[in-house]
Amino acid sequence: MIKKELLSESLEDYLETILELQKTKTVARSKDIAEKMDIKRGSVTGMLKKLARHNLINYEPYGYVTLTPEGKKIATQIERRHIFLKDFFFRVLNVNEEIADQTACRMEHAMDQKTFDKFKNFVKKIDLCPNCGIETD
Repeated sequence: MIKKELLSESLEDYLETILELQKTKTVARSKDIAEKMDIKRGSVTGMLKKLARHNLINYEPYGYVTLTPEGKKIATQIERRHIFLKDFFFRVLNVNEEIADQTACRMEHAMDQKTFDKFKNFVKKIDLCPNCGIETD
């Protein structure tokens, strides 16, 4: 089993993409993953094999790709982090939505869990006291 901290940003992106495809199509195919991530199909195979070796996905060449329970747990954490960060940049800081999404995508991988938990608590305090002195443009 691989710990989330040992996953590269790229592997996390794969898990997040597979989760999204599973939600919309029930399963993912390497073709769908390549299209969604805007990468060549050949590049996907190696990463899928790596994720399968770590028991994060179920994968057979030319077959469907699904997340294992552990893979789904990690992908869901990444997705929630992304949604939370994007919401903060867009809603609280009034950043353009596309830029907020791009920034959240980069930060979701860099922030450790303890820092993220503190950040969430900080945002909750802001939400409870919207006039606490934080100004936006």
